[in-house]
Amino acid sequence: MSGELMASEVAEAPGTFARTAAADLTPALASLGLTDGNFGGRSAFYTIARGSSDAAATIISYEFMRETGLPMTSLPPSIFSLGAGVKMDGAIALGISQSGASEDLVRSIKGAKAAGAVTLGIVNVEASPVGTAVDALSPIGAGPELAVPATKSVVGSVAAAMALLAALKPAYAPAAKSAAATFAAIGTPAHARAAELQTALAGANHVYVVGRGCGFGAAQEVALKLKETCVLHAEAYSASEVLHGPLQLVKRGLTVLILDTGEESAKASLDAAEARFNATGGKVFRIAASDITADALVPAAAAALLLCVVYPIIREIALSLGMNPDAPETLSKVTQTI
Repeated sequence: MSGELMASEVAEAPGTFARTAAADLTPALASLGLTDGNFGGRSAFYTIARGSSDAAATIISYEFMRETGLPMTSLPPSIFSLGAGVKMDGAIALGISQSGASEDLVRSIKGAKAAGAVTLGIVNVEASPVGTAVDALSPIGAGPELAVPATKSVVGSVAAAMALLAALKPAYAPAAKSAAATFAAIGTPAHARAAELQTALAGANHVYVVGRGCGFGAAQEVALKLKETCVLHAEAYSASEVLHGPLQLVKRGLTVLILDTGEESAKASLDAAEARFNATGGKVFRIAASDITADALVPAAAAALLLCVVYPIIREIALSLGMNPDAPETLSKVTQTI
């Protein structure tokens, strides 16, 4: 067992966010005609990613849609890597990858560009095939990430998207800079219930991670990390969906982690989920970005902060269960999708 790589990289995540969210991407996007207040006449955004990067894409999508009023949704890379692609006229394609080396993502970016899209990239390895294929790049800036499970690069991906959004919509720039300042000052965040949550999750049979809005993307990432580093059965759900069929699993023993990004529009939904799970016998934990800082954060930044809080807990769970979170047995750093 080790976990030293994951520990050091998680500790670097807030600093990565602070640097990356504050970056000025206006010159790069201005050269593409995207800073005219009308996004260059483009009418839709598509994200292209897999794994943890796709969870980051969910966080990003909610933030972009709220701020731009344009649709933003995930486009499966297989559309281009296995199929003939789709029409992308009038769209902006955003590829997100830590390594920038996955062949299906490279094909997707090249295919999207050939089909009419402006292509943007959020990549940690700038000289990677994806990094060099896109029209403009927002570097994650996390530095080498040696543990197989991505952590600081996921947090950095959210920050890189916020920097992109600040260039696309100048009115958003103060929020990105404010979030960067908060992360710079916060050090290594820890939650008051960390030890209690660690014990509960380590002994769980089934885990639901629940969020809404940007918090749903954070829930996807946390559930993935619990599976890949701790070998725990964990599933992510939106608070708007979990009280239907998925609620039934509470009869088999269920631990629920609710991630609260402070989105006012999501409060009633999260409250209802928390009350219902408590009433039906679930073991429920709810953690919020406001537990860590009193600063007002936009939802995407709050989601990134919750990841910074939960990653160390997941690492400790993995170690307590005899796992090496640095190098899960069945995983590799770069996925080559067939």
